[in-house]
Amino acid sequence: MTKVIHTENAPAAIGPYVQAVDLGQLVFTSGQIPVDPKTGNIPSEITAQARQSLENIKAIIGQVGLSVADIVKTTVFVKDLNDFATVNAEYEAFFRENAHPSFPARSCVEVARLPKDVGLEIEAIAVRK
Repeated sequence: MTKVIHTENAPAAIGPYVQAVDLGQLVFTSGQIPVDPKTGNIPSEITAQARQSLENIKAIIGQVGLSVADIVKTTVFVKDLNDFATVNAEYEAFFRENAHPSFPARSCVEVARLPKDVGLEIEAIAVRK
């Protein structure tokens, strides 16, 4: 049975979708853009945008008792692939800080445009072990 996940600690959906769905063993997050859920602000620098998107994912999966260590796959959508190294460094730091046993599988693609004209969006899949 599919359960909808919602937390006030991550931005509300800005369209006809949910923050995440819980399928029992797997949790799929919707793409998270770097909106601060407390202020509604979007950081201007790509490093801070990457961190905020990842923190939003952490909050969503945390709502159902999962942690960053439970993430097995991410997809990163970037508006400018020239930002890849910068995003990659922040991504690596985030997963190391959150005691991920290894890095999750990941795809990274350049896209023409993202909601609210942000620089990136990240989605994740987490698994209950």
